[in-house]
Amino acid sequence: MTLSIAALGVVYGDIGTSPLYAIRECFHGPHAITPTPANVMGVLSLVFWALVLVISGKYLTFVLRADNDGEGGILALTALATPIKIISKAEKLPLVLLGIFGAALLYGDGMITPAISVLSAVEGLQTATPVFAPYVVPITIAILVGLFLIQSHGTGGVGRIFGPVTFVWFATLGVLGAVEIARHPAVLASINPVHAIRFFTNNGWTGYLILGTVVLAITGGESLYVDLGHFGKRPIRLVWFAVVMPALLLNYFGQGALLINDPEAAHNPFYLLAPSWALYPMVALATAATVIASQAVISGAFSISMQAVQFGFLPRLLVTHTSSTEVGQIYIPSINWALMAACILLVLGFRSSSNLAAAYGVAVISTMTITSIMFFVVAHRRWGWSLGLAVPLVGVFLTIDLAFLGANLIKIPQGGWFPIVAALVVLTIMTTWRRGRRALTRLLLTHALPVDEFMRRIQHDPPLRVPGTAVFMNGNQAGMPPALLHNVRHNHVLHERNILLTAKTTQTPRVNPEERVQVEALGEGFWRVTVNYGFTEEPDIPTALATLRDHGLGLDLKRITYFLGRETLIPTQHVEEMAIWRETLFVTMARNASNATRYFRLPPAQVIEVGAQLEI
Repeated sequence: MTLSIAALGVVYGDIGTSPLYAIRECFHGPHAITPTPANVMGVLSLVFWALVLVISGKYLTFVLRADNDGEGGILALTALATPIKIISKAEKLPLVLLGIFGAALLYGDGMITPAISVLSAVEGLQTATPVFAPYVVPITIAILVGLFLIQSHGTGGVGRIFGPVTFVWFATLGVLGAVEIARHPAVLASINPVHAIRFFTNNGWTGYLILGTVVLAITGGESLYVDLGHFGKRPIRLVWFAVVMPALLLNYFGQGALLINDPEAAHNPFYLLAPSWALYPMVALATAATVIASQAVISGAFSISMQAVQFGFLPRLLVTHTSSTEVGQIYIPSINWALMAACILLVLGFRSSSNLAAAYGVAVISTMTITSIMFFVVAHRRWGWSLGLAVPLVGVFLTIDLAFLGANLIKIPQGGWFPIVAALVVLTIMTTWRRGRRALTRLLLTHALPVDEFMRRIQHDPPLRVPGTAVFMNGNQAGMPPALLHNVRHNHVLHERNILLTAKTTQTPRVNPEERVQVEALGEGFWRVTVNYGFTEEPDIPTALATLRDHGLGLDLKRITYFLGRETLIPTQHVEEMAIWRETLFVTMARNASNATRYFRLPPAQVIEVGAQLEI
């Protein structure tokens, strides 16, 4: 029950605020259709079956099964479909690129969701009186700035009230809708799919394009999968069928009943469901609900960024833990301020939730389409489903996704271009970092001195040994760390004990404690240590070294010296697969990456960095 209440606040905040604008855009937006009774019944039928087929069917029944050791999200799904490594022959590059693009689209979603949600809530003030019209945008921006400013303080305290507030929100949605349905119960007949079929028959091409707006009713569907690791399948499914879906359907049908009775209410059917005395409290409650929905998307962007760093798609980012007990509560300043700037620019540029709706639909359905493709690969290749089972099932999902996507393509000139451009920018950054890392890794492999050759050299010409333990961070296990070679070459000394340590990211979200550390004795006072981390875990090297006592290698952590290589990269045209602008971008990102000492949680007073210049 506790997990279910928490899931209500975090998982369903996004889709729970869709009633603010989904029905309104169908009958009052730039691509609206006349609110005749037949059209209203048809749109309600489309909304009902979209929620049933996409959310209840696709996501809750099937996609949630594609958990990566309990973790969800597009990158976790990509890791199930194909290995994700810097250099790997088993890696399927098209799938990796598709997964990266899906993750990039989620950043666009993270920009649009706070903007459209808060803006649509504040626009309720205009329904009460036109006096507020000039102040909608400034109030929205003020709320957004406040939302992003509190991120550094963590969401633990606010998170405890997310569930109860969201429950009040859904209860209010259901009550408002039920009251209107009681006045016009015939609207419930729209559950019959015949109304959707007649809608397409009567309206033709215009009716098909309405799908581009109906998709707004399923925004947030991807959040069910992204937050799988936080709550598990059962609470997410339970809350949907017990609370969220009934409340949403009651409200949508209530708005439909209102429009059948009063077509003039199309400019804001959600707020006009409420009695006049309740309008201002509804605006306040809607604003709280949209802030909660925005918070969930922002936290999701932080989680995706950390996974991207672990998989090698982004440089090391400064990550701050906002909770001493909850590992998943993190804050990434660079991502936070970038999202805030994008949200403010979106509000200033589009100025209304109706204008933003076009951009929102493209972002949502594009990610859902990629999820369907990845699910097919996992079901067929990893689970062993036959093509006779996988193709028809995923074919239904893709037919729905592509129908929605096609209807949204016409919106690209009106704002649908934004999430595509934003995703392409993020995709360029991610692929550039990955290509640069691959080129750098190959360069280091070319110049690496094999371990066996180094051992022969120190046996033939032993250097001076000094007391203590040195830990050399080494990304290439086949060769000796450049920092060690520079130390021997210039200082002519070696420590009594030397640990060649490699931190690896696995294809699973978490690593079992017994599989965390692997130790191999190399002789001559050398040990090779491999520390494995899941893609949702942050490296903590001192804590890992403390477990070496169990492997017969007890260390005094306060007397260890850590050696890090710090390469100064110089862009050239030596890398054939990278243009000079990509090399320059990669070098810029490398120079601005978070400090390795902080990333690996090393004690700064015990770290020595050995620099070198490399041309790429």
